[in-house]
Amino acid sequence: MRKATKRSVVAICASALAAAIGIAAPVTAAPGSGGGHGEGRGHCRGGYVGLTFDDGPGATTSALLKALTDNGLRATMFNTGANAQANPDLVRQQVAAGMWVGNHSFTHAHLTQLSPPESFQELASTQWVLDRILRHEPTLFRPPYGETNDELRSEEQQLGVLEVLWTVDSRDWAGASVDEIVAAVASLEPGGIILMHDWPQNTLAAIPRIAQVLAEKGRCAGRIAATTHDVSGVGTTFHAVAVKP
Repeated sequence: MRKATKRSVVAICASALAAAIGIAAPVTAAPGSGGGHGEGRGHCRGGYVGLTFDDGPGATTSALLKALTDNGLRATMFNTGANAQANPDLVRQQVAAGMWVGNHSFTHAHLTQLSPPESFQELASTQWVLDRILRHEPTLFRPPYGETNDELRSEEQQLGVLEVLWTVDSRDWAGASVDEIVAAVASLEPGGIILMHDWPQNTLAAIPRIAQVLAEKGRCAGRIAATTHDVSGVGTTFHAVAVKP
């Protein structure tokens, strides 16, 4: 019964959103774009870390992408469905710049406070929107506020997405300074994942120094993949780690 209900929700989402999204050719990252800092020159001896940016795309996305590419960094951009629907070209720019795109729910709701059909709709609608823009569905999902439970994880499994929390919080959302954001990145262990956001000006200003501190530690920006190991973060465990792109 529940599966039938959820399939109906997806169908309703698709019907409601179909007219709102333009369809463009599939986007492929430019050859050689966005390689990890020092990638290919033996400078990744310190391993890989996951740089992630939530809440885009929006007014600051283009500047953030330029800063990342200018400094040879790649990152995972966890987009909300509403922002992606409003800014499909910026989603395509993210991929063209060599970034990875993930699902961050449709409205950035507290998903664990919603009914199962409502929370499923938040995930499924965003999958559909991003698929229409990029011609492929994301495989990564970050629950807003890091809030998760067994029901939400069951819905993630139905949609085939990997839940990605974080091992370090930059606290850029709380007004962290540039120095504090850089220090947070410096504290990442190999395989670790840091929470940052698309919109804070201090995060944008920190990008060159983030690239510098990673280079000093011999670490590179990696992609996020599943692991069988329990990873501690946000008061719970998850199963994602940064690996070589």
